[in-house]
Amino acid sequence: MASEVAQIPAEETPAVAASEKPEEPEKPAVEKVEIAEDKKDEAGKQQQDSEEPKKDEAGKQQQDNEEPKKEEAAAKSEVATKSEAPPAQKFNVHKTNFEKDIIYLYQFSRTPLLPSLSPYCLKVETWLRLVGLKYENVDHKMRFRSKKGQLPFIELNGEEIADSAIIIKELSSKYEKNLDSGLTAEQRNVSYATIAMLENHLIWIIFYWRAKYPDNVLKGYKVNLQHALGLRLPNSILNFFFKITFGRKWFQGTKKLKAHGIGVHSAEEIEEFGKNDLKVLSEMLDCKPFFFGDEPTTLDVVAFAVLSQLHYLSKDIAYPLRDYMTEKCPNLIGHVSRMKDKCFPDWDEICTKLDLNAHIPKPEPETKEGKEGGEQEKSNEQEGPEGDKIEKELEKDKSNEKESTEENKEKEETK
Repeated sequence: MASEVAQIPAEETPAVAASEKPEEPEKPAVEKVEIAEDKKDEAGKQQQDSEEPKKDEAGKQQQDNEEPKKEEAAAKSEVATKSEAPPAQKFNVHKTNFEKDIIYLYQFSRTPLLPSLSPYCLKVETWLRLVGLKYENVDHKMRFRSKKGQLPFIELNGEEIADSAIIIKELSSKYEKNLDSGLTAEQRNVSYATIAMLENHLIWIIFYWRAKYPDNVLKGYKVNLQHALGLRLPNSILNFFFKITFGRKWFQGTKKLKAHGIGVHSAEEIEEFGKNDLKVLSEMLDCKPFFFGDEPTTLDVVAFAVLSQLHYLSKDIAYPLRDYMTEKCPNLIGHVSRMKDKCFPDWDEICTKLDLNAHIPKPEPETKEGKEGGEQEKSNEQEGPEGDKIEKELEKDKSNEKESTEENKEKEETK
């Protein structure tokens, strides 16, 4: 017996003790692994389902937090762009506070007989008035010149345009104000050639006379140098210095006249040249109101600017060329008068007041009624107490008179 018990393995003793229960078959290891994996998958799904709303909530919160940050960044970028905006454009012109599309004209000062002593300046202003463009004369007291060293010149929208012919060409194309649009090709050619004769021949004949007789320039146009130059010195002193400086420039002027070709001739020959030019103009105009019909063109503008330099010279000054035009070319005098009436209805105001901008409406002066009314009110206020005193005194006098009359009556009754 002892040997049988010894033969039973020690590991089997519990099984032998529970031999009464039915034996259950063991599950394979593979099924156990699959079950464990299924449980893990279910746990993972549950964890993912629980984490998704949390992520959504966190994303929404992060988005809500980022929106104001983006708005702040956009506002900062706008401020930065505004602060980094390019500086205002600087214009190389005299009139820095200009208005848009206003033409600023720089020319000579006015005279009592003529709006401008320069036919080129008068040409530009006449053209501006004739086509109806807005312009303003700059009162620069003849201190400024264009970059080319000329007068006139204009400034338009911060840009300078010099030379009368170029000014008219640029403005006519910009604003579509071509006075010669109705002319034929032949008429345009005649106009071009006649303008060249006026500006390159007749004007130089006038300049020759002015350079030779500077005294007659001041007297003939009654130039007020004190007003023209904006100086306080007496005109006698200014006239004296004008003659000296003009005399110094006479040598340079004669050089220019000789370079042009007109200065190499004698005074009689130059005068004859001028008379021939006037005769040609008179024959071209004939009986027409203007050179090409009923409406003025560029040729009429140039002719008026040049011929007015002769016509409006004072009669006290002898000038054979002016006398020839008056006697032999009366139709040219009529042409000058028509252009004056058409373009310068304020001619008298310009020449009497020497106003550069008589064409611009002036603000109405303050009426004196308000001031007079205020003065009357003040006087009434001041006279109020005195009037009361006078009234009181009158009342006292009346009461005294009544008392005296009553006393007299009583005395008479007692008698």
